[in-house]
Amino acid sequence: MNKTVNINLAGIFFHIDEDAYLKLQRYIQAIKRSFTDSQGRDEIIADIEARIAELFSEKIKNERQVIGIKEVDEVIEVMGQPEDYRLDEEIFEDEPKPSYQRAQKSKQLFRDLSKGYIAGVSSGLGHYLGVDPIWLRIAWVLLTVFSSGAFVLIYIAFWIFVPEARSTADFLAMKGEAVNISNIEKKIKEGFNDVADKVKDVDYQKYSNKVKSGSTSFFDALGDVLLVVLKVFVKFIGVLLIIVSGITLISLFISLFTVGTFGFIETPFTEYIDVVNHPNIPLWLVSLLTLFAVGIPFFFLFILGLKIVINNLKSIGTPAKLALLAVWILSVVGLAIVGIRQATQEAYDAEVIEDARSLYIDSSDTLSIKMVGNNRYIRNLYHRNDFKIKRDQNDNKVIVIQDIEIFIKENREDSIPKITIRKNAEGSSYDNAKERAAAIQYNYDVKGNSLLLDGYAITDYVNKYNDQEIEIIISIPEGMTVLADDNTSGYNNSWKYDDYLTIDGKEGKYLKLIDGKLTCVDCPKEEWQHNEWENDDDKDKEGLKININADDEDANLKIDEDGVQIKSEEVDIKIDENGIKIKTEN
Repeated sequence: MNKTVNINLAGIFFHIDEDAYLKLQRYIQAIKRSFTDSQGRDEIIADIEARIAELFSEKIKNERQVIGIKEVDEVIEVMGQPEDYRLDEEIFEDEPKPSYQRAQKSKQLFRDLSKGYIAGVSSGLGHYLGVDPIWLRIAWVLLTVFSSGAFVLIYIAFWIFVPEARSTADFLAMKGEAVNISNIEKKIKEGFNDVADKVKDVDYQKYSNKVKSGSTSFFDALGDVLLVVLKVFVKFIGVLLIIVSGITLISLFISLFTVGTFGFIETPFTEYIDVVNHPNIPLWLVSLLTLFAVGIPFFFLFILGLKIVINNLKSIGTPAKLALLAVWILSVVGLAIVGIRQATQEAYDAEVIEDARSLYIDSSDTLSIKMVGNNRYIRNLYHRNDFKIKRDQNDNKVIVIQDIEIFIKENREDSIPKITIRKNAEGSSYDNAKERAAAIQYNYDVKGNSLLLDGYAITDYVNKYNDQEIEIIISIPEGMTVLADDNTSGYNNSWKYDDYLTIDGKEGKYLKLIDGKLTCVDCPKEEWQHNEWENDDDKDKEGLKININADDEDANLKIDEDGVQIKSEEVDIKIDENGIKIKTEN
């Protein structure tokens, strides 16, 4: 029957067998004697006792369990004997150091506030994962941005649930070093040496002079404040560079693995990209060249931001810089070649007149113009400058073009209307452009006095898209009336140049060609007065009169030597040397 002793070890109570207690007491006393002359002796002993208490806590299963000789021996085996580790450098300076070293212990996750900025989470994870904390901090920022702030909650969870490294044993366990007497002593001595070095580096003469002078001058203090503000601003620029360049690099990588895979994976966008890729250069190659040409400068901006934020950041090395510079130059040259090849495919314009024939409609009749669609190719009739890719009746891919424009002009050669279909395209040479223009398929039909025009044109997929367009030129004789359907509004030419006529938004109206101008015969009279006065009595040869039509109201403007007069049905305004006179009906 053995006697049991209650002990308090590092603030934790244990029940220990008397024999085990005596052995433990002798062990701790031997450790204290070995550190008699060491710096930080008390801290070393306290950390050793805390580590012993931690090992005992791991071994007992309940509060009533008694620690025996076996548990004490196991703890001593882990901690080591004082004579195995203790070396007096001054006495044994010339003696060879023992090579005794215990196996490394597995790492434990702690928060390292000593090297942390907020809660030491990134620094602790850096020790645990063996990664520089700066990369983890950058990852936190980027993940927080891309997750709309969700990773802030994860960071807070680490802050709450991961313990802080407080004791020397915690710091050793965090780094995966064995928590024994040797490492505890080494860790504490390193701390004392750092403090001593800082004390040695202090410029005592400088601070002595400051004490003698009482305090720094106002301008020195102001300079310090400005210096701090400048440092904060520079750090902000560094963080901004990191975020912008980081987002750009991630976007480039994402695009590389999306657009760059279109050449290997069939997607709905593949054919649309391929149909404008005239040099037939693989998309993955263009994406890779773009990644290097744009990404390498942003990578250097990213490194610059890191150097601004982190002091003493290691350089990537001159060979790596030269290699990246060479890759960047090759990528820029490659993209330039691709751009030149693409541009040469659009260097020439050519037009082909496919059909030019007369429409045997009497000039006294009305020519009706209407656009016609096809549900296979288009659903809505409107003009557009791009293209669509569809399947024809034989299930072959075709390019659907809706860049169709209607031009109306006067036929001065004979008294019947004519139609001309002109096709335009671009190419690497004139012959190539002409061949591509001739390959456009466009149809129209004439039924009685109605001209039915397709609202689209098609060309084979192999011809690719090179700004193909259709121009429909309708020549009508003097005195003929034209009725353009409402669905032609997007196709009618609206520019007044050369000898082309414009419908001017009068679709659905009867327009008659009179004296080289289209005159609306069923519009209200006020809409088509051609700057003439209705009454000859109102004409004044000495002045200038202008007829302005606005909202079905006539406003007469007269400018002469007497001044300016504006007169309408409701108001009469006169401006002369006597001032301004305004008269109204009321």
